[in-house]
Amino acid sequence: GKRKRLSSSVLYDSDESEDSDILVRKVFAKRRCIMDEDDGSEEQQPDKTENTSSRKQNVFAKLKELARQRATQRSCSTENCEDSNDEAEEETLCHLPHTPTESDETDSDSMKDFIVEEDDDDNIEHVQIDYGSIAFFPVSRCSHYVHFQRIIRAFLINAIDDTFLSSLYDGTRQKKYAQDMLLSLHYLDDRFIQPRLENLISRSRWKERYKERVDCYPNVHIVMKNSKMMSCQACEMNRYCKFNVLLSGKLYDSRTLEVDDFMSDDKQVLKVGKVCADRTRVYHNLKHFKYKLYMDCSSIAELDGVVDEPVKDTVDRLFSQLEEHGWIQKRYGDLEDYMNDADNFQEEK
Repeated sequence: GKRKRLSSSVLYDSDESEDSDILVRKVFAKRRCIMDEDDGSEEQQPDKTENTSSRKQNVFAKLKELARQRATQRSCSTENCEDSNDEAEEETLCHLPHTPTESDETDSDSMKDFIVEEDDDDNIEHVQIDYGSIAFFPVSRCSHYVHFQRIIRAFLINAIDDTFLSSLYDGTRQKKYAQDMLLSLHYLDDRFIQPRLENLISRSRWKERYKERVDCYPNVHIVMKNSKMMSCQACEMNRYCKFNVLLSGKLYDSRTLEVDDFMSDDKQVLKVGKVCADRTRVYHNLKHFKYKLYMDCSSIAELDGVVDEPVKDTVDRLFSQLEEHGWIQKRYGDLEDYMNDADNFQEEK
């Protein structure tokens, strides 16, 4: 369509100009019109016109193909799922960046006159980890259970070497197995647990003081007592309160799980209504799940009693025993139950 409009423009210019160059184009234009009236045979068109048309079509086709390849590359890079080793899929699918292929480089070089290079900083952000505060995580194709298995291994290592977790979070350990464990720990906190805790709080009338108490004490015991009309000590609404919430245990760091012995024997007893008591149970189970899982792993390592064995061999042996006896699967089932309880609790009026 564009070339036909160009032809009519040439005819119009040639009718109003005496210039010899334009008269030459006039002859070509009239020949094309006469040819259209006769048979419209395209075999008699100038070779230069054919070459120009063919070259434009080829450039346009290459541009379309390159745009499609760029879209595919961007999608793969965002998902961080590029992997060529099927045997190591469990360890490598989680956060590898896109690796350009030879054909990618060839296409890029051949079309560099047409394409403006993109800034690669966006892609880099998806694979680098900020150890101070992580706002997002690479998309991972690892199953939830694989994440959970890595966490068990990390806890077993820390039970033997109590500096392991802190060295993960401060960035000291850069090997791939350590980075995989760190990614899985973040998944547990920020994908599995924290969103559900926030939902539980957002739909409650809990006062901040009560929430802080539940956050600080890793042990809870809820006991039914005689009903009494009073202000609930969780939401401060007038209710028939018949549950005592007993909070106890040592304060601990939520990342390294190091225990703070300050006021280790402190206890809190709070009287609450039924809904707040149920919410406390669901919230507390999820909030302190990671700490209690670590304490269980520590107890297992302490009871092992094997000395003069490399840490890796000890961890592999203990992990295999736990897997064989179904302990890891059972604890993973507990986590799923706690998450389901939190999800279902959101529907309560």
